[in-house]
Amino acid sequence: MTTGRDLPGTNRFVGQRRALIEKIRERGIDDLDLLRRFDEIPRHLFVPQGVWPRAYDDTPLSIGFAQTASQPSLQAHYLRILSPKPDEKVLELGTGSGFLTALLASMSDRVYSIDRVRELSSRARKVLDDLSIRNVALMVGDGTIGWRKYAPFDVIVVSAASPSVPPALIDQLAEGGRMLIPVGDRESQKLVLVRKDGFIVSQEELEGEVRFVPLLGRFAFQDEG
Repeated sequence: MTTGRDLPGTNRFVGQRRALIEKIRERGIDDLDLLRRFDEIPRHLFVPQGVWPRAYDDTPLSIGFAQTASQPSLQAHYLRILSPKPDEKVLELGTGSGFLTALLASMSDRVYSIDRVRELSSRARKVLDDLSIRNVALMVGDGTIGWRKYAPFDVIVVSAASPSVPPALIDQLAEGGRMLIPVGDRESQKLVLVRKDGFIVSQEELEGEVRFVPLLGRFAFQDEG
């Protein structure tokens, strides 16, 4: 993988990137390996150039098409809970900017990422290629039906809110696998951690409210447009 330091425009954000790492640590994420990944992968390259000055704020950022790039500390929280391993396969719903995709790719063997917006998927593909991140497959389509061709997945990451856990995703979760998904209405959700142990599927609601854009598709919200 090519690090952000090898690409134009990165040196100007060194101070902001370090400040972001400290904010993530203040929120209780003290895994040094995880923090190193946030330091090495340049978030600004994954968002529109017009918002580069805010790229290392610990806030969601608009990336166009009514979509947002999630708050970095929340993404760190996701990764700490799911802890992808180097030999594991990951399914991501909501490629979005591609920043979380890159983080997942740095931690796991292979990432399969789905987004409904072709332009976002294409933009993410270009940045991933520029960073020489090769272990990611992208698809444009309905993420709620998963990606059965490459199932089962050890980790499933859902970066959009669903009214319930899509059954197709549970079916595609590997033995011992785990999935993190925001569940609720369009305005407020709770993170739900799903685990599969043999024929037993458990769902644990985590503390705190979150707010994500809606997951649109056959097994989630319907597009009002």
